[in-house]
Amino acid sequence: MTKPVLFDYWKSSASYRVRIALNLLGEAYEVRAVDLLAGAQRSDTYLKSHPQGLVPALMVDGQTLTQSLAIIEYLHATRPGSGLLPEDPMGQARVRQISYAIAMDIHPICNLSVANHVVTLCDGRDVARVAWMRHFISKGLSGVEGLLAQGAPMGFCAADTPTMADCCLIPQLYNADRWGADYSGQANICRIAAHAADHPAFRAAHPDQIGPPTAG
Repeated sequence: MTKPVLFDYWKSSASYRVRIALNLLGEAYEVRAVDLLAGAQRSDTYLKSHPQGLVPALMVDGQTLTQSLAIIEYLHATRPGSGLLPEDPMGQARVRQISYAIAMDIHPICNLSVANHVVTLCDGRDVARVAWMRHFISKGLSGVEGLLAQGAPMGFCAADTPTMADCCLIPQLYNADRWGADYSGQANICRIAAHAADHPAFRAAHPDQIGPPTAG
C-alpha cells in the first residue's frame, strides 16, 4: 500500500490534528511542506490538490482529502480499531461536540488571517491582534472545559485513550501558549495536556519536532 502523503505546515493547527491522528494509528506517511508564509498554498499545483488553498490535504487510498476533521473521520472509518471515535453513538457525539467546539468555534475566529485583518482595522496596532487572540482562545477554552466537566474525569477528553477530540484540543493549547492565553485554571484541560505530553504520538506531532520548511 502506498504511504499517505500529508501536505502540511508545521504551525497549522489543522495539520497538527492530522499528524496526531496518523501517529496514533501508527501509520507511516510522507510529509510535503506547504510554506504558507511564502504563499505556496496559492500555487496552481497546490490548488489542484486543495482548491481552497489551505492545509492540510491528505493523499490517501487513491484520493486527496481536505478538512482535518473529515480526514480524521475517514481514517477512523477505514482503519479498524482506530479508537479515534468511540464505538457507541453517544460516545461519538461527545467526541464530536468537543472537536467541533474547538475546530468550528475557536479556530475560525482565531485564524491568523482573521487576526491580521483585525490589525489592519486597528491602524496596524499589533496589541489588537494579541488581545483578540487571548480573548477568543480563553473564552473558547473555558467553554471546552465546561464540556469536559460534564463527563467523568478520564485520561483524555472522552476516554482513557486519545480520540479525535484530543487531536483538536492539543493543537489549540499550542496556540494558546503562543499567544499567552491562560488556561492554567482549567483543571480538566490541564490534566489532559499532561497526559498528552507523555504520549509519543503527540510528542512526535508537535510543531517543535517538525520545524519550518527549509529553503529549496
